[in-house]
Amino acid sequence: RAMVPPRPYVPASAEGDRSHWRTIGDLLPYLWPKGEPELRLRVAAALVFLLIAKAATVSVPLFYKQAVDALAQPVGATTVAVLVVPLGIIMAYGMARVLALSFQERRDALFAKVAQRAIRSVALGIFQHLHALSLRFHLERQTGGLSRVIERGAKAIETLLGFSLFSVVPTFVELALSCGILWYFYGFEVAGITFVTVIGYILYTYKVTEWRLRLRREMNESDQAANSRAVDSLLNYETVKYFGNEEHEARRYDVGLRRYEVAATASKTSLSILNIGQAVIIAVGVTSLMLLAANRVVAGTMTPGDFVAVNAYMMQLAQPLNIFGMVYREIKQSLVDMEAMFQLNLVPREVTDRAGAKPLAVDGAEVAFDDVAFSYDPDRQILRGVSFVIRPGETLAVVGPSGAGKSTLSRLLFRFYDVTGGAIRIDGQDLRDVTQASLRGAIGIVPQDSVLFNDTIGYNIRYGRPEASEAEVREAARLAHIEGFIESLPQGYETLVGERGLKLSGGEKQRVAIARTILKNPAILLFDEATSALDTKTEREIQANLREVSRGRTTLVIAHRLSTVVDADEIVVLEHGRVVERGRHAELLARDGAYAEMWRRQQEAAEAKSQEESYGVDSGKAGPAVEPEALS
Repeated sequence: RAMVPPRPYVPASAEGDRSHWRTIGDLLPYLWPKGEPELRLRVAAALVFLLIAKAATVSVPLFYKQAVDALAQPVGATTVAVLVVPLGIIMAYGMARVLALSFQERRDALFAKVAQRAIRSVALGIFQHLHALSLRFHLERQTGGLSRVIERGAKAIETLLGFSLFSVVPTFVELALSCGILWYFYGFEVAGITFVTVIGYILYTYKVTEWRLRLRREMNESDQAANSRAVDSLLNYETVKYFGNEEHEARRYDVGLRRYEVAATASKTSLSILNIGQAVIIAVGVTSLMLLAANRVVAGTMTPGDFVAVNAYMMQLAQPLNIFGMVYREIKQSLVDMEAMFQLNLVPREVTDRAGAKPLAVDGAEVAFDDVAFSYDPDRQILRGVSFVIRPGETLAVVGPSGAGKSTLSRLLFRFYDVTGGAIRIDGQDLRDVTQASLRGAIGIVPQDSVLFNDTIGYNIRYGRPEASEAEVREAARLAHIEGFIESLPQGYETLVGERGLKLSGGEKQRVAIARTILKNPAILLFDEATSALDTKTEREIQANLREVSRGRTTLVIAHRLSTVVDADEIVVLEHGRVVERGRHAELLARDGAYAEMWRRQQEAAEAKSQEESYGVDSGKAGPAVEPEALS
């Protein structure tokens, strides 16, 4: 069952600033999840065990005091007073320590499932939200930086839960109980010194940590920038090599590393200042309390057991206070990391399903662009009143120069963006009135650069329909004419394709993409420059595959090479976002307009290239053709 997080909070300001309390507020619903009675029971039981564990802990110094007072009786005391009574008290002392530890461990064990479920739910919710955001968001953000934000945020949740629920809350419970006992048994002065020590420690830790918080943010920003540059550089490894820019990339990476070095050094220095101040506060508090207790023992108002008990309480409190200093720093740092992750939840979904949106009902799969206008930015108009209709089972091609808006049509058809004017309809249904899932389920695409997942060939084909059987995957590979190639590989369908499919050639990647689309079995096909990056021979083979796959389906072909669309039922020519011509190939040539001019230029370029392939070129001089073996 998918775990969808609660509706995100509205940003506190126009800039989306968030307080730490709001970040904690985002997390709390995951710790008391609706519809999960078992998890709620675990939370309640963990709180009960927490109280029992701390009650046992604060009773330990009292048993210690009674044992010391019993042993400090005069020499003439009876054997029972000297041996039996201290023995019973010492046994109770040991039992209290065992109870404190056992209930603490039971509390941790009970809450472990709640904490891990919260981490899982938050991470899954953020992941789902990122996939629901528009293409614009992902084009403007760096994937490496996003992954690092989520990674740090998920770890921060575990840190926050571990320290706050297992350290901070128990520490404050113990402090409250201890101060109450000291006040009840030893008066206001003893409790007052303890209270002032605790408050002074907390205030000092808070002030210094707020200063360190800025350094932590600088560290995070530097780390994220350096990591994003590293990921971007490694993903473009071949480009870096082509231009010999290894040193340039290293310098860019080092800029982020240098900033991180400076911020990290300052953070470590501030940590030393914090630790020294905390140690001084604890030492002053403990010394003051011991001097007061010693004077009372001398005056006869406190026994040696009381002196030992006061010392034991202070030592017992000093330990969680020292831990509290470290815990507070970790919590503050975790909140900074969580803040960045939860901030992603506040990014609005640019494209959403309307209330009451219905699944797309496909009946023939007629696609109509009706006076479509679109701009990525207000000052950058891409499409201006584009209209055309693709009748069921027919193929329409859109051609035009680079920048004409051809690929924008595919993004609008998939509804990665909403049109800013006009409408796109499938069988008369406006795309904005149907669910995105049903719309994208009805369309299959073979793009120019078919990016594959770093997994097996079988997985990448099955991605078209994850629930498909092995037989269906193999049939799709056969129809895409890639089955023979796959079976020739030692590991067959289990062969890994590498990052973005780099272990396969361009033609092999396209055939995997075709097989994936065949397996999806869509009513509408979209070929977006599907063969423009291939050599002539491979292009012809892939074109034959595409014609076979698109037979009988409504098909939109976006192309640059006109030779690939001569058989289209209709060709639409785009220039500067407008339709300037439309018709079949022969009709457009006869008009001798924009299409005919493009055709002549491409034919001349093809003839020039053919001549170069027929005659070898060496230092600008023509020579005999080079045998293919000589190029291998």
